[in-house]
Parts: sequence; structure tokens; C-alpha cells
Amino acid sequence: MTTVTGRCNGQPFQATLQPDGRGSHWLKLTAALRKAAKAAVGDLVTLEIAPVAVEPEPKVPADLRQALAANPDARAQWSSLTPVARRDWIFWITSGKQASTRTRRITTACDMLTSGKRRACCFDRSGIYSKGLSAPEAMPSP
Repeated sequence: MTTVTGRCNGQPFQATLQPDGRGSHWLKLTAALRKAAKAAVGDLVTLEIAPVAVEPEPKVPADLRQALAANPDARAQWSSLTPVARRDWIFWITSGKQASTRTRRITTACDMLTSGKRRACCFDRSGIYSKGLSAPEAMPSP
């Protein structure tokens, strides 16, 4: 994953490119950006992108924030991580399909952070081995 800044039909945006599972990335244009850029699905657009100078801080979900607040050692390790590493932890935690998986992953994350781990285990950021990180299928042309 990499965060970019750019313009779509002249409209500024910032977004995180997602791995496509084949060694490259894809960009999701939000409905708000498509509307501002006067672009419909299937339209050709003018797109300019460049990597951001500084990776933005990810939004920490409330349940993870509460768990970190209750565990000072995990919180200290979390604070020492880069924004990219924190984003990986958040994605790993939130990619579980069931609430019980998410709860278990938060507990596991706090344990791993407390023990000094800096990266989420079992997380494939490339998307090659996980269907959780892959490009959506293109819609058929009208």
C-alpha cells in the first residue's frame, strides 16, 4: 500500500493505492471524487498522481484505541511504529469477517506489541497470498 496525492479531471484528492494481488496496485475513486470530477463509471479521465511526502496517520478504530489505552506496554510499542506499520496492524485486525475474529486479533496484537513485535504476523501486504487485498473485478461495459 502506498498513499498518493493527485488530481482526477483537475479535482484534488489523497488516497491509498491498494495491492492488486499481482504485484501492482489499484486506485479506488470515491463516489464524491467521481462526482466532483464529473466522471461516471467507464469514462476516460485525466489522472495525475505522486507519492505523498509524508505518510498520513491511519485512523485507529475505537476498539483498538481502547485496548491500547488499557495496555501501556502495547501502547508504547504502538507509538514507536511508523504510520505504515500501524496501518498494517489496523488492516490485519479489521480484515477479519467476524466480530470474534476482530476481538481475538486485538488481543493478539496487544500481546505481540507488548513482546516487542513491530509487524503484524501473518499479514501479506502484497496481496499475492490473500484475497483480502486484491483488485475488484471490472464491471462490464454498458
